[in-house]
Amino acid sequence: MKHLAIFIFCLAFALGNAQENYTTLIDAAYETMQKTKDGKNNTTALAMYENAFATYPDSVNVDGLYIASSLSAKLKKNNEAFNYLNRLVKLKTDEDGYPVWEYIVGKLAETEFQNILADTRWIAIKDNALKEKEQFFKTLEEQENEFYDVSKNDFSQIKNTKKLYKALKQFHPYKAKNNQNYSISFAINDSVKTSYFIHLPVHYSPEKKYPVLFFLHGAVRYSNLFEYQLANWNLGDWNRFYTKYANINDVILVFPSANKEYNWMTSDNGFFMISEMLKQIKQTINVDDDKVFVSGHSNGATGSFSYLMKQPTPFAGFYGFNTQPKVFTGGTFIENSKNRSFINFSTDQDYYYPPNANDDFTKLMHQVNADYKEFRYNGFPHWFPEFDESEPAYVILFNDLMSRKRNSFPKTITWEFDDDNYGNIDWISEAKLDTLSSKTSWHKELNFKIDKWLSYNENDSLITQVVDKKAFDFPRKSGKIKAEYNQNVFRIETSCIKSFAINISPEMINLNKKVMVYVNGILLFDSKVVYNKDFMLHNFEATKDRQQIWVNCIELKL
Repeated sequence: MKHLAIFIFCLAFALGNAQENYTTLIDAAYETMQKTKDGKNNTTALAMYENAFATYPDSVNVDGLYIASSLSAKLKKNNEAFNYLNRLVKLKTDEDGYPVWEYIVGKLAETEFQNILADTRWIAIKDNALKEKEQFFKTLEEQENEFYDVSKNDFSQIKNTKKLYKALKQFHPYKAKNNQNYSISFAINDSVKTSYFIHLPVHYSPEKKYPVLFFLHGAVRYSNLFEYQLANWNLGDWNRFYTKYANINDVILVFPSANKEYNWMTSDNGFFMISEMLKQIKQTINVDDDKVFVSGHSNGATGSFSYLMKQPTPFAGFYGFNTQPKVFTGGTFIENSKNRSFINFSTDQDYYYPPNANDDFTKLMHQVNADYKEFRYNGFPHWFPEFDESEPAYVILFNDLMSRKRNSFPKTITWEFDDDNYGNIDWISEAKLDTLSSKTSWHKELNFKIDKWLSYNENDSLITQVVDKKAFDFPRKSGKIKAEYNQNVFRIETSCIKSFAINISPEMINLNKKVMVYVNGILLFDSKVVYNKDFMLHNFEATKDRQQIWVNCIELKL
């Protein structure tokens, strides 16, 4: 037994060493190929790839075979090119689970293999790749159809409005799922599609309500929209601790795909995606409506913060790793953070947002009594989640997530916005700006100055630069609402607002009594509120939220 253990250890060491040496040879071959753009080094590079394959035959991978076949085709060594291509297509997927047919049918292949496109052998390889692609998407479609398979509910047949309200709260069309992981297509508009990847708990049961955590990726300016996603892309590497603790705590993970034009940070064209994806998920997965959260890294963390600032209603709390806490599409209205919570995991060597700015931001958040915490990890750069030392941060995140619930009917609301598309927060809805009126004395900008910023110089050394910038921009005039209710009395203060509505729930007031609404000290509404069937159905259809159900609204023009 002892000798067997030694043998296994030596074998594992040898395999690991072989893979490392293979990678070293492949990297050297790739660097040689890249040294000149006119292809003068292609012959040398191909020889280096061939040497790596011969020396470590058990380590040969898709990337190596693809480049070797491409080099062979460019050098017009057609037989060698097809030898590598035939070995390539037998592997089916690359190291990240990416289907090999993508290497053959993609647009890049037409350039890489232009010298052999007319060869019957290429035509046969491509035809087979197209068939595999067709089967791949057919399987995805079948899985997506199964994901959306639910029982039917026809609420329109319920005449009694109180019974309708109860039926909406008990909405339960859910069925068991055949898979743990799903890639779901998502239409951004009539011509643009992306996807989200959803990872369910191991023993998902349609009879149980589950927390949901959205993870927003970074580098949105440089990302592509993916029409499908794979488990390997989302559940390992930098996201490994999300997966670990989501599995431990039975939390559903959702990974959307964004790009420069459609994202959660720099463009409002894609900002709607997360709430719309959530609605889709709620139609088929039993979600705990009061336990939906958003997290992210870098641009994704800024996106998470942006949802706190602009559209927090469906969510219970927000998290960010290496966050730049700023709204890039408008004003950053810090007091909006009082409606939910945010936990920021920062590092002291972050070029994306400097520690001194995080210190001042934390002071400002505490000044407005926001539910905000920052955890600083010293000695780490911007890519903190890559390190094993980041694991304690995920323990903090999931401990908070499991203990936190959304207050669907908060007694007080503070809300500021500079775009009518974001004039909604919990029971305040459809608020519209009055940009011609003057601000009240309590409607003030909150900001601070940043005078130091970290950056990397030409030697990849982190240096401190002196800057002169404000933390937030305010490109447009904003409106602000401060609102509260107690029993059946609402008291609202407004600044630069021309109209808004108050959504009503029987969880908030006694519908058997009159409701009084005072706006800026003036009584504007004094009457009973009744159930409105069309209003209930319209709002439920828009959100699929079984907790925050509105039975009617009070519309107010100022």
